[in-house]
Amino acid sequence: MMAGQPAQCSLSAAVAAWADQLNGVAQLGDPARVARLFDEDSHWREALALTWSLTTFSGRHALAAPLAFGLANMRAKALRIDENRCPPRMVERAGVRAVEAILKFDTETGAAAALLRLRVLPDGDISRTAWTLHTALEAIWGHDEETLRARRDEPVYQREWNRPNWLERRKIASRFEDREPTVLIVGGGHAGLSVAARLNQLSIDNLVIDPMDRIGDNWRKRYRALKLHNQFHSNHLPYMPFPSTWQHYLPKDRIANWFEAYVESMDIHFWTRTRLTRARRIECSGRPGDASCEHWEASVQRADGTERVLRPRHIILATGVSGAAKIPEIPTLDRFAGKVIHSSAFADGAAWRGKPVMVIGTGTSAHDVAQELHGQGARAVMVQRNPTMVIEIEPSAQLYDGVFLDEGPSIEDRDLINTSMPLPITLQGHRSLTSQAREQDRPLLDALESVGFRLSSGVDGTGWPYLFRSRGGGYYFNVGCSDLITSREIGLIQYDDIVSFEADGARMKDGSLIKTELIVLGTGYHGLEHTVAGFFGDEVAKRVGPVWGFDPATAELRNMWTRTAQPGLYFTGGAFSQCRAYSKYLSLQIQAQELGLLESGSAH
Repeated sequence: MMAGQPAQCSLSAAVAAWADQLNGVAQLGDPARVARLFDEDSHWREALALTWSLTTFSGRHALAAPLAFGLANMRAKALRIDENRCPPRMVERAGVRAVEAILKFDTETGAAAALLRLRVLPDGDISRTAWTLHTALEAIWGHDEETLRARRDEPVYQREWNRPNWLERRKIASRFEDREPTVLIVGGGHAGLSVAARLNQLSIDNLVIDPMDRIGDNWRKRYRALKLHNQFHSNHLPYMPFPSTWQHYLPKDRIANWFEAYVESMDIHFWTRTRLTRARRIECSGRPGDASCEHWEASVQRADGTERVLRPRHIILATGVSGAAKIPEIPTLDRFAGKVIHSSAFADGAAWRGKPVMVIGTGTSAHDVAQELHGQGARAVMVQRNPTMVIEIEPSAQLYDGVFLDEGPSIEDRDLINTSMPLPITLQGHRSLTSQAREQDRPLLDALESVGFRLSSGVDGTGWPYLFRSRGGGYYFNVGCSDLITSREIGLIQYDDIVSFEADGARMKDGSLIKTELIVLGTGYHGLEHTVAGFFGDEVAKRVGPVWGFDPATAELRNMWTRTAQPGLYFTGGAFSQCRAYSKYLSLQIQAQELGLLESGSAH
């Protein structure tokens, strides 16, 4: 045992002692007593268990009053180590050694989980006050997944042999001819499928719609060489992990085919070639659960041109965290006589073999498009508008996914660990990881700078994850394109060096003309506000406000996986791991509303 390392047997004792102290003050509603159980710079991240919201409080004095109120108001009790989950263990989070433990407790609403971290002090002792606490609702009493599954279970055989069998009943149910879906999910990618699977397990009727021809086409129809840029360990969908025999970086078509299998295996009702055209909210008074009150009138258009009006009580937008393609105003681009497309419309570079092409942008999509064009024999040039973070896909990019590469805890425990991390500590850890990645990637970064590529380390040195969560881009995992840039096989110019566009290319400050026949705009996407306005109107979009990016008041992503200011409207999206973990909390909020335990509308 290392010097200063607490004995393994003492970890559980330290955690149990802290839990007993919290149990002793939980019903008192006394902020002063609660405050004494936390470090000065502690954090409490809450997910529905005590406040029915997703929020973070940082600092002992900021968290004490709301936590004291939540504990007393929800009658929290019996906080104890959960013997069925990963046992207390020593970890390092954001450079801090701590004891990390998963606990469970009860509230008047349901069963809850907690994740506690106690710092290890310089002398090796374990702190008696908490560094971080995460509380999360796991299930509502009497309506947990196991109980509901037992209620849905069928007898071993049916006595009336002429009745519809399972497949026939599934087909009938999927048509929604005799009922309305309780939840309409718009978008059939990993975000929509994750929440649909969760809702199914809570016996909440739902329907997924998507304009694509075939389930999985949102991946299948993208450019040929596309793969996920992080390893499959973090990208499982709920309940049904990828086979362990699969390659670490999943090709797009494998993901697409898995989505088809997932929909069938998880009994998800899915309408392809169906798009939402508009929706309006019908508000009225009535009994909870009355389908005629407080519902949406959602018009959807089917492949044959027919329109149907669905009346769900809830709509979840799962169309991705980005809205419409962003087409910036680029002076003089209208003079260009060739083809101009956004990267979202790019599928295959084969038609451009031997031809000069230009990609404007240096984010992930721009790099991937340029590499695809180069691979198809096109003469590609990239145009850099802003500094970009570049990181080697291995090992550097995977540093940030450490929780999911840990083979000890289950995927459910890893999700809890990941969601437990408050934003300030996450950013602290990411600064250190980004510094480490820069050193590991120094040869590549030096080579990029030598050809004029402008580099970034993210917002305040926090790396790519915060760029993704705050602006949805601005980084690239090097899967080969950076090497093509440094070897000058793919050209690079700075946007500021372009004087103007002309019919056959870009005129540079030095007077030269860089010819091109195709310009691909890798210029990103608008926020989801544009999508909301298109479906629901400007008034609803204004009421909801920004989606994605961090809310400084809660240190959480704005309007994601939570009730919004527009009753009955929710958003899900982001990485596979985010959608898998947070779909649970979104589904529980909808279940609570259906049970009359929670009002619709904003959680804040």
